[in-house]
Amino acid sequence: MKVYISADIEGITGLVSWSQCSRPDGKSFDYGFARRMITHDVNAAIRGVRAAGATEIVIKDSHGNSKNLLIEDLEPGIQLVSGHGSGTDGMMMGIDESFDAGLLVGYHGMAGTLQGIMEHTISGGVHRLWINDVLTGEMGLSAGVAGRFGVPLVMASSDEAGCSEAAELVPGIVTATTKFGLGRFMGRLLHPSETGPAIERAAENGIKKLGSIKPKVYAEPTHVKIEFNRTEMTDMCAKLISVSRVDAYTVEGTYSSYLEAHKVVWNLLALSGVGVENQW
Repeated sequence: MKVYISADIEGITGLVSWSQCSRPDGKSFDYGFARRMITHDVNAAIRGVRAAGATEIVIKDSHGNSKNLLIEDLEPGIQLVSGHGSGTDGMMMGIDESFDAGLLVGYHGMAGTLQGIMEHTISGGVHRLWINDVLTGEMGLSAGVAGRFGVPLVMASSDEAGCSEAAELVPGIVTATTKFGLGRFMGRLLHPSETGPAIERAAENGIKKLGSIKPKVYAEPTHVKIEFNRTEMTDMCAKLISVSRVDAYTVEGTYSSYLEAHKVVWNLLALSGVGVENQW
């Protein structure tokens, strides 16, 4: 059995702020701790899927620079997709039809999630994002990529709000809660000695439910709409030929396939960052 695990960091055990998990610079004074914790949670998922019969496991490091996981501390016998390059499938780079199941470890609630720790959608510049007129976050985007390849998502770990989002997104998915949000940068945290076994159980049970969980498939053609929180972001994104500007903050477009729409979303987010840089 072949299993794909995409790992983000904001929903990982013990983390509540960007100063812990944004990137390896002077502002992220606790980044080393975040790396250990994401490796801890992913290892628990690996053990769980192996207990359920997984024989081949590919991990996608999906946060920030995608160089967070400590490969020397990961369970042996896995493969790791790390770093950035020419890939077009975002946080699900490397998945294809050969996988039997997918898992999301350490994901978080979409932008605007009430009591979602570090809630956002890809970047801090996105106020809201819709796929086919349904509000969507990173879980939904990743689920759609997996679904386009016929791969069901069977497990997700996150804070309580993120787990609720996953359960609504994919009926039957098994979740593991790592913490309880008390605000965007505050939470009641569970100890690693609890979250590790919980993630391991959820991963094992998710694989065991594989036959009863359907892939998330978005209707095609697929419509995308993004509302940014700054007009200079939209100014830049409106230059992309395939989108139309709706108002000062919003662009939209319709695409022949979900994978094409997903690629456009990531391109728009890259362009929005250029818009912010250009203000100087």
